[in-house]
Amino acid sequence: MKKDIHPSNYREVVFKDMSNDEIFITRSTVAAKETIEVDGVTYPLVKLEITSSSHPFFTGKQKLVDTAGRVDKFMSRYGARRKK
Repeated sequence: MKKDIHPSNYREVVFKDMSNDEIFITRSTVAAKETIEVDGVTYPLVKLEITSSSHPFFTGKQKLVDTAGRVDKFMSRYGARRKK
C-alpha cells in the first residue's frame, strides 16, 4: 500500500448484523459511538439492520416470482399486434 493515502481514522471496525448477531471485522473510516471486544481486542462497533448473512437474496430464502407465465400471458394478449 502507498503511504499517507488513507485517512487518519482508517482502522479495523466491527459491523454487527442485529437480526442474527453475525459480526464482520473490516477496515473502515466510519464513525462509531460504541465498542465491542472480540477475541480480547476492542473494536469500534457499527450496528446494521441487514447484511449479506441475513438478506433473503444472499441466503437463498428469496421468493421467486414466476415471470414465465406472465410473459406467455402478455404475448398471447398483445403479441399478435406486433406481427402487423
